[in-house]
Amino acid sequence: MNPILLVLAGLLLLAAAGCASTPSSRIQAARDVYHSYPMEVQERIASGQVDVGFTPEQVRMALGQPDRVASRTTPDGTSEVWSYRDKGPRFSVALGIGVGGGGGSTRVGTGLGVSTGGRAYDDEKTRLVFDQRGQVSAVEQVESR
Repeated sequence: MNPILLVLAGLLLLAAAGCASTPSSRIQAARDVYHSYPMEVQERIASGQVDVGFTPEQVRMALGQPDRVASRTTPDGTSEVWSYRDKGPRFSVALGIGVGGGGGSTRVGTGLGVSTGGRAYDDEKTRLVFDQRGQVSAVEQVESR
């Protein structure tokens, strides 16, 4: 396959994956539930934001499914922690060319590698801590440096 077409196909797949789920699409899927929330909660959800006191259902509507779920144990008990990654585009391309010879002939080889990022959590952007009542008790924003 033509390397340029391969790169373009990868970019198209990446763009499609990033657009699959938005606050608007999640609100549409649960419109009645969304309208049962207070107006300030609806506004936060519609803008893709969460706040202390949100339920897991409200968080999922605003941010989607978490990328990672962990538990945190302190003297006060065990809490659930949801992490969300930066889902911005991650794309890299590498092209390699090699020349070799032996036995009176010369060989040329080429290769193309395309990556859309891995599952490392160094790109984590938001962490939510749920208390024992099942409500968000802390919102942590991770700053990229």
